[in-house]
Amino acid sequence: MGLCVGKRRTPELQALRDKNIPIIWVLGGPGSGKGTQCEKMVKRYGFGHLSSGDLLRDEVASGSPKGKELNEMMQKGILVPREVVLDLIKQAILKKLANANGFLIDGYPREVEQGEDFEKVIAPCSIILYFEVPDEVMIERLLNRAKSSGRVDDNEETIKKRLETFHKVSKPVMQKYASKTVTIDAQGSADEIFKVCKANVDKCLKTLGQPVPPN
Repeated sequence: MGLCVGKRRTPELQALRDKNIPIIWVLGGPGSGKGTQCEKMVKRYGFGHLSSGDLLRDEVASGSPKGKELNEMMQKGILVPREVVLDLIKQAILKKLANANGFLIDGYPREVEQGEDFEKVIAPCSIILYFEVPDEVMIERLLNRAKSSGRVDDNEETIKKRLETFHKVSKPVMQKYASKTVTIDAQGSADEIFKVCKANVDKCLKTLGQPVPPN
């Protein structure tokens, strides 16, 4: 297919490791509010924010040969090979490396193998932020969003299926990386939740010997 990515580490990726900046995987179900918290963290810390879903959609929208091939696969319901997703993330990291103080990888990894590939090819994950919200709260949030979003996947039946899939795939990831995972109760206000995020990210920065922004 011509979409495979090699597992060798490039000098650019070695430069990423040498910078010793935080790489944070951000996990949470649909409607958990992780997007809002990522925006707040980007603003405070100057992190690069990457979403694997957005990167795939952007590649398809670009009309590139790879984008056309990916579009064809997605239309046929074929799962995009994890090597392809990893390569898109890698290229996006390298583009932002010069100006980013760290990276938030949003909604990734979706399976243990993706996490293992990422750490082997790109760099170790520093910390995982998992935004935990009861299913009924996420359903309510998404149904409220549906009133104005017009998104076809914001209906109760589809939402329940998405949540079921999320729990099925995320549980093994968090078990595998339990020592790196911080579970955050994401039911409070955005500001309350951000205080918890901030405490954990500040701690991570200190551990890596990186400067912590003033409050």
